[in-house]
Amino acid sequence: MRELKLNYKRTFLIGFAFFGILLLWQVYDSWCPTFLTDIFAHRLYGMTSAELKQSDPGLILNVQWLVGIIMACDNLAALILLPVFGSLSDRTHTPIGKRMPYILTGTLVAAIAFPFIPLFFHNHNIAGMIFMMAVVLIFMMMYRNPAVALMPDITPKPLRARANGIINIMGYLGGAFATVLGLFLKLSDYINVTDRAGRLWLIETPFIAGSVLMVISALVLFFTVRENELAVEMAEDMAEGERQAAVATPVDDGAPMSRANRQMLLAILGAEFLWFMADNAVGTYIGNYVIYYLNASSGATMILTIIGGLASVIGFAFGGVIADKIGRKWTITAGLALSAAALLVMILVRPTETVTGANGEYAFPVLLYGVWVLKGFGMSLVHICSFPMVVELCSSAKIGRFTGYYYASSMAAQTVTPILLGFIFMRSGVWHALPVYAAVLLAVSCLLFTLLVKNIRAGKIANTRGLEAIGGDD
Repeated sequence: MRELKLNYKRTFLIGFAFFGILLLWQVYDSWCPTFLTDIFAHRLYGMTSAELKQSDPGLILNVQWLVGIIMACDNLAALILLPVFGSLSDRTHTPIGKRMPYILTGTLVAAIAFPFIPLFFHNHNIAGMIFMMAVVLIFMMMYRNPAVALMPDITPKPLRARANGIINIMGYLGGAFATVLGLFLKLSDYINVTDRAGRLWLIETPFIAGSVLMVISALVLFFTVRENELAVEMAEDMAEGERQAAVATPVDDGAPMSRANRQMLLAILGAEFLWFMADNAVGTYIGNYVIYYLNASSGATMILTIIGGLASVIGFAFGGVIADKIGRKWTITAGLALSAAALLVMILVRPTETVTGANGEYAFPVLLYGVWVLKGFGMSLVHICSFPMVVELCSSAKIGRFTGYYYASSMAAQTVTPILLGFIFMRSGVWHALPVYAAVLLAVSCLLFTLLVKNIRAGKIANTRGLEAIGGDD
């Protein structure tokens, strides 16, 4: 049986697609929920969110319901568009490939629209701001599905968990850049002041930088990854990967999906829906949790992101090895259990009373850093294995469609969870609803995944490892 070898250099280059994706989403998720909180506070109560927090902190929680609706509406559009662009790119044939036209078009339009979000916010134009958020999200959906499908297009099935680890490391480098910008351009330095004249640059710079780097990453991808040439070059390895795939029954393009494989797909997508509900809830509201509940600087959120990102990179680096040893199922199960445990610890976090910031912010609770290390490592084990498990169940002709299924499940979760948690905030009146909500969803997801997903291991695979695996990069 012929050995399969991962081309690390090429996989890193493909990772530039994910670099641009996570760079944009990190800026989007870190800034936009707070923009919405502030603009709704101004519209509903005639005060900035900082003034409202001092006047009646409970009203900030009421505003989160509206924030959740707006964030969810964007995701609803993505839920519809992701499978559409996935299927379209499967059937597209151009001189530059089937994924690249969507990647380039989506990048260009999203990059142009992105800096207008803070500009409209600064000018209290809520309609313009929400419209630009929608434009960015729609064209990033055009970009995202084909960009993610590019890796399994030219990576044999047994090697995809390791390749996905590399892709995710590249993505987290993009997210880390956005996070570093947030350390120096603190959103709280804008939000917590009354006179904001001359401060537009504080919130505009991260969006402009994100657009520029996203365009650069797409150009690097375009000039270094030749889709059509690689499809021909990798044809033999892809066929061997099909023979060695870890599936219940062999995948046959000419036959309907087997019952066993369909059950596996539905179980994975169902568990994924729950864990994305949990993960997106934390990602959407952590910035507001830090500013409005912990009364800490927004810079602390960026440090959290860096720490969690470093833990995730470790998980991405070793997750493929762990999956080789114990199988993808138990790797994901362990990651979900660890993340749920970390969020249960988060329930113990309370605001400190030590004033450290220039705007009266409090010191950041150290315990939360430990929570983010465990959660970051745990969720990296989940993400590195889950996407390869989904595209393992299809042939190369349907990778875009199955990528669409994967992201449709995640986007459905991200459509529901901001509204649901916003409603829970409003009804409960406590910020601790965040870790409880996320921990419960992760625990249920872990149970569902453990009971319904089979641990199919491709033990017959003889993958090359270590330095030997890098030797063939040309």
